Amino acid sequence: MPTLIKNEASCLCGSVKINVANVNPKFTVCHCDACRNWGGGPSFSVQCGTEVNIKGAENIKEYNSSFWASRGFCSTCGTHLFYRLNQSGGYNIPVGLFSKVNDFVMTMQYFSDQRPDYYCFSNQTEEMTRAEIKSYFSSKV
Repeated sequence: MPTLIKNEASCLCGSVKINVANVNPKFTVCHCDACRNWGGGPSFSVQCGTEVNIKGAENIKEYNSSFWASRGFCSTCGTHLFYRLNQSGGYNIPVGLFSKVNDFVMTMQYFSDQRPDYYCFSNQTEEMTRAEIKSYFSSKV
C-alpha cells in the first residue's frame, strides 16, 4: 500500500485552493484526445479520493467531458484543477499542482493506443487501451 500524503494545491492566481486529505503518490498519465486537447499534452494526475475541501469553489467552472467524468478549471486564470469521476465522486488532480511533494511515481498510462508517435516515456508502467477503459467504465454504470 502506498504512503498517502496530505497536501494543498492551488490554481495559478490563488483564487482556488484545494486541500486534499490523501494524495496517492502513484500517479497516472492519460493520452486520450480529451486530455490532450484540454492541456496540450497528456494529463498527469493523482487520485485524491472524495475527501477534498475546496476554498473558492465559486471560481470553478466544470465541463462534463465524458460519460464517466467532468473537468474543473479556475474561471479566473484557467488552471486545470481536476477531473472528477461521476459515479464515485473521486477527484483526480494534476500532479503539478502539488508543489511540495517529491516522491510521485508514474504507474499507469490510460488510452495508451491513442498516445501520439511524437512522444514516449521510458517509465515502465501498466497500460490500458481505449477499449479496455470503455469496457471498465461501462460495467460501472
